[in-house]
Amino acid sequence: MASKVYRIFPFLLSPVQVPARKNFINYARLSTKMSKPSVYVTRQINQEALDLLKQHCEVSSWTGPGPVPKTELLKNIENKHALLCMLTDRVDAEVLNKAGANLKVVATMSVGYDHLDTAEIRKRNIKIGYTPDALTDATAELAVGLLLTTSRRLLEAAEEARTGGWQAWSPFWMCGRGLKGSTVGIVGFGRIGQQIARILSTFNPSRILYYNRSERAKEAREIGAERVTFDELLARSDFVSVSAALTPETTRMFDRAAFGKMKKTAVFVNTSRGGLVDQEALVEALRNGTIWGAGLDVTTPEPLPLDHPLFGLKNCVVLPHIGSAAIETRNEMGIVTARNIIAALNGDAMPFELVV
Repeated sequence: MASKVYRIFPFLLSPVQVPARKNFINYARLSTKMSKPSVYVTRQINQEALDLLKQHCEVSSWTGPGPVPKTELLKNIENKHALLCMLTDRVDAEVLNKAGANLKVVATMSVGYDHLDTAEIRKRNIKIGYTPDALTDATAELAVGLLLTTSRRLLEAAEEARTGGWQAWSPFWMCGRGLKGSTVGIVGFGRIGQQIARILSTFNPSRILYYNRSERAKEAREIGAERVTFDELLARSDFVSVSAALTPETTRMFDRAAFGKMKKTAVFVNTSRGGLVDQEALVEALRNGTIWGAGLDVTTPEPLPLDHPLFGLKNCVVLPHIGSAAIETRNEMGIVTARNIIAALNGDAMPFELVV
C-alpha cells in the first residue's frame, strides 16, 4: 500500500505517492510543524519577486545602501536554504562554509557568474540559478546605443551645445564614424552577441563578423554573420563589440597586442565584463591613436575611480554598468531569480540552471 507524503518542503508541493516501508517518516504528519525554508536576499528587489518568494519561503534581506557588506552576508547566511545574490556579491568558500549544510541553491540576479566560486558551490551539490534570457534585449539595446554614442560623438556634441561651442553650422564639425558600409565584429556570439548583430544589421553594414569558441552556424546564417579568427576580426572590423563571458581564457584578451591589430579608425565597445580588457593598454591605445574610440559599460574596478585616466579622454565614453537597466528587464530578472529558488527547493527543474 502506498502512503501519501510530502517532500522535505511540503508547502511547495502537492502530495506524491511513495511506497510504504518500515521506519519511513511520513512528512505529511509533520507538515504543520515544519517551517518554511529560509532565503537570504542581498539587495532590495522588486515587490512582485519578493511576494513570490514570501509565498513559499521565510525571507530576510539586506536593506541598507549599496551592496551587502561581507560581514553582514556571513552573519545572515547561516543555516539558510537559499541565497538570492547580485553580481556585486562574492560567493566563495567562506560564505558557503558559513551557510552550512542547509544551503540548497544560490541564485544570482544576473547572467554573469564570475562572482560565484562555481567549483566550491558544485562541490557541495548546491544548485546555481541565473537569468540569461531576461536581459538579452536590454543589454543588446544598450550596446548599440553605446556604440552610436561613441562613434557619433554624442556626449561631446551635447557638451558643446551646453557650453557655447555650438556656433554656425560647419560641414565637418563633430563628425564621427557611421555604420553604413562598415565591417562589424562581434566577440562572443551567444544570446546577447547575436541580438547585437541583429540590431546592427539594420544599419546596413557591409558585413558582420563574429568570433566565438564554438560554431553558431544556424544563427550566423540567419543573421548573415561570418565566423572568423580573433586576429582576423580585429584586423578587419571597423566596430568591435564585446559580449563574451569572463573566464580564465578571456581575461585581458584585449591587451596591447590586440589593440595593435585593430584599425586606427576602429571603435571598441565592451558591455560584457571589465576583466576582458587590459585597461592600461586601452588608455594607451586611445591616447596614441592606435584606435579611434571606446565605449565602456563595464570597467575594472566598478565603480571606476573618478581620477582614472579613462574619464579624461574625449574619445572614451564610460557608463556605470547599466546594460540591463530597463525597468521591465530588472523586474523580470527578479521574478526569474525567485522562480529559480522555488523550483530548486521544490526539487523541480529550475527555469534557468547554470551547469558548468
